[in-house]
Amino acid sequence: MIAGILWLGEALKTEIMYSVNIDNSQLQKYLDLIQRLDLADNTLSSNHSVTYLVTPKGLKLLRSIDTVLDTLKDKELVELRH
Repeated sequence: MIAGILWLGEALKTEIMYSVNIDNSQLQKYLDLIQRLDLADNTLSSNHSVTYLVTPKGLKLLRSIDTVLDTLKDKELVELRH
């Protein structure tokens, strides 16, 4: 769920809710955690909407997740060949 939120990069709360398919109360818990861990931050846009942005630390986490997923895909291919 956290990776799904972070992969959006920059999004409004409603965009995140629909993208990861969770309700507002669940989303708020994840957003609170993500912000406490400094994986994303929020900013107020010119139209007074709150936008959530991935931080450098969040990008680092996403790169690590991508590495793990790539490793699992490679392992799955090797196992399928045997």
